[in-house]
Amino acid sequence: MNPVVHFEMPYDSRERMAKFYEAAFGWQTQMLGEDMGNYVLATTAMPDASSGVPAGSINGGFFQKKADCPAQYPSVVIAVDDIRESMNKVTQVGGKVLGEPMEIPGVGQYVSFLDSEGNRNSMLQPAMRMAMPS
Repeated sequence: MNPVVHFEMPYDSRERMAKFYEAAFGWQTQMLGEDMGNYVLATTAMPDASSGVPAGSINGGFFQKKADCPAQYPSVVIAVDDIRESMNKVTQVGGKVLGEPMEIPGVGQYVSFLDSEGNRNSMLQPAMRMAMPS
């Protein structure tokens, strides 16, 4: 079973978005620079000592809306053991992979896809799960 490990939502104004989620829900945000696409990390729950994240909670992030990118809607990120194998499975069962995996330094390989219903989601092969070359 592949768990949901992250959520993503688009923004027009990252300052406005950060203020909103900090004030409305107490989330903490970390604004990354241009080298990381002006991504904003969102911490929704404080880590506990044993696992690092309270059971059942996930953290997420916000990406800047771009006119030339498809399906910029809230989505979830699903952890997978082998991103290429998972891309093939998505395609075989009626989904559509949106491009090639990108490497997120220190995090892993990431690619978005449309499911059979047209919902945009993403998958992540975390760096610690990276498949070993055969």
